[in-house]
Amino acid sequence: MIEFRCVSKTYSADATALREVTLNIARGELVYLAGPSGAGKSTLLKMIAAMERPTSGSVLVNEQDIGRMKNASLPYLRRNLGLIFQQQRLLTDRSILANTMLPLLVTGASKAEAELRARAALEKVGLEARALARPLELSGGEQQRVAIARAIVNRPQIILADEPTANLDRASADKVLDALRAFHSVGVTCLIATHDELVLYDAARHGSARVIRLDQGSVVGDAT
Repeated sequence: MIEFRCVSKTYSADATALREVTLNIARGELVYLAGPSGAGKSTLLKMIAAMERPTSGSVLVNEQDIGRMKNASLPYLRRNLGLIFQQQRLLTDRSILANTMLPLLVTGASKAEAELRARAALEKVGLEARALARPLELSGGEQQRVAIARAIVNRPQIILADEPTANLDRASADKVLDALRAFHSVGVTCLIATHDELVLYDAARHGSARVIRLDQGSVVGDAT
């Protein structure tokens, strides 16, 4: 489903984010991208979403070459992606229900359909009862779960989560990871970037998962 063919990303002579990365990710896999800050995890995820383009090599998603896609085609690619980043960018002047509805409204769904699907997404992350609350009324962990609901409301084939448990207490982090695992269990391909070894321990405790380790832009480990 996702293929990196000898991919490098260089910003300047002394700033290389990825170095000749080659890997394949199958449909329905749960993959953790591990490594210290600056290892290249975020850049790798952004490449899949075409937020960054490779300096050399090829990135393919569903057999489409990301580096050759025209900007006009990117919205169609991203409809199949659920993006979760550390900065949730929730709109604080409206409810979490309205925040979750936005991706559907942007793609032309009716308000009634968007609300129905947004409520279902919030229910899946355990927040449907707080649908009318505003983001600043929620804890950090709850806000991150809203970000997950917003990411999956379009029923994506792939979820890309960049440090989704950063700055959360252990209980909140566990709820976020449980929500992501629930989507993986129904066939969604999930990539989760983390530098938290406790997250990887938790993954092993819950069952098999693939861990790809990066360091200084290179893949230094790949195992289940």
